[in-house]
Amino acid sequence: MCKRFLSLILVILTAMAIMIPAAHAEEEESASAGYYYVYTENGKGLNVRATPGGEVVGSLKYGTRIYCYYKDNGNGWALIDYTYDNPGFGRGTYACFVSNRFLRKSKPAPRSSAKNTASASTVAVAAEDPLIALNAEFRSAKKVSPFTVYTRPTRASGWVNLRWAPSKSAEILGTYKANAALTVIQEMTNWYQVEDSETGLVGFVDKNFVNQ
Repeated sequence: MCKRFLSLILVILTAMAIMIPAAHAEEEESASAGYYYVYTENGKGLNVRATPGGEVVGSLKYGTRIYCYYKDNGNGWALIDYTYDNPGFGRGTYACFVSNRFLRKSKPAPRSSAKNTASASTVAVAAEDPLIALNAEFRSAKKVSPFTVYTRPTRASGWVNLRWAPSKSAEILGTYKANAALTVIQEMTNWYQVEDSETGLVGFVDKNFVNQ
């Protein structure tokens, strides 16, 4: 009888030892879940997409508090709740994606719009107007002898966006991990127009995220 009891205790302890690592793994997967605030360096909105890098279904204002289910530091996207009119399904709250680099745990400070003078205000508005900035960038374009640049994300696990126009609000045509080779065909003040020789895609990359 004593041996049977000891055998039963051993079986129970073995089962518990197997279950503990599994429970710990599940806890790690959900460690990034919780409420976050939208933070963008320029104070503009953050695009919300139906899939990672996919169709834009809306945007979140600077400082908006949202619930995040999971932040994937591998591909740079976060899964969130977002309410919008989904064609075919109607208005509701759906699982959507945002770039996790623009999420913060603490509430960001309000963006100040106060200016010292009327002229300073006019200059600031012009600088922040996407269309004015886009036109200025296009006017600065000049042809160059083609040369190669290599993508340089801000973090090792990140990526660099190829956009259809020289603007951070322009549609993303493709994404590249670190050290991807692109051929520069035109140079602008802040952007390069480049060609991907493997896919044939032509678009624009921010100069800050490439090296020669």
